[in-house]
Amino acid sequence: MKRVNLLVLLLLILIAGSCVSRRKLTYLQFSDKSERSGLTDEMRPSVTPATYKIMPNDYLFIRVITPDPQWSSLFNMQSGEGGITQESAALSSYPVDIDGSIEIPYVGEVQVAGKTLSEIKGELDIVFKSYVTDAAITVRMVDNNIGILGEVNAPGRYPITKEYMTIFEALAMAGDLSVYSDRQRVQVVRPSPYGPIVKEFSLADRSILNTEYYYVMPNDIIYAMPMRGRSFQLNSSVYTLFLTTISTALVIISYFRTL
Repeated sequence: MKRVNLLVLLLLILIAGSCVSRRKLTYLQFSDKSERSGLTDEMRPSVTPATYKIMPNDYLFIRVITPDPQWSSLFNMQSGEGGITQESAALSSYPVDIDGSIEIPYVGEVQVAGKTLSEIKGELDIVFKSYVTDAAITVRMVDNNIGILGEVNAPGRYPITKEYMTIFEALAMAGDLSVYSDRQRVQVVRPSPYGPIVKEFSLADRSILNTEYYYVMPNDIIYAMPMRGRSFQLNSSVYTLFLTTISTALVIISYFRTL
């Protein structure tokens, strides 16, 4: 009976160890620091989302529309018949070279690195006025995606579908963080002109709302780190089944011995 009691105790310890507390699964909690500050959500300073600036190896889709279709076809890269799709835009896009410029037919090189899409459009408006009048120019980024890896329910590569997308909206596309994701240790790998920048923060802390990493940027990699003891939690069901089988066998043996 002592062995049975010991196995039952071990079984209870395994079950308790495989449980995840509610606090570890809750987003946007008040930290001790924020509670002491006494600031309400309305009183907290808001963060203006940063505007993405084009970098080498990005791809730009540029569309020039004029009253004369011949002039339009002269400046536009051919993408086939029909409407503009993600695939056709990718085929007819301009790659940004290592020097930060693109090559536009009959115009030449245009420096775009370090500039926002609106700044590039403004410069192209001036450039094309030398060739045609009443031109409508569209500039947008192609392959505007983020990667989501680690302890999420559906890791993968996802498109940014709006101008400003929050990290919670991005994780929602990946099916949310898994039960075993450490919400206090989420990392973002963000490209910069000086190399990748790695930032680690907590989604369980409400202060994330007031940081620049609350909004995702094109080409961000979001990595959801696993909780400590994740490997133990993965194997706890196996251990539980093993101990349950052993304890049941010992109970049966003890019962027949008392007969």
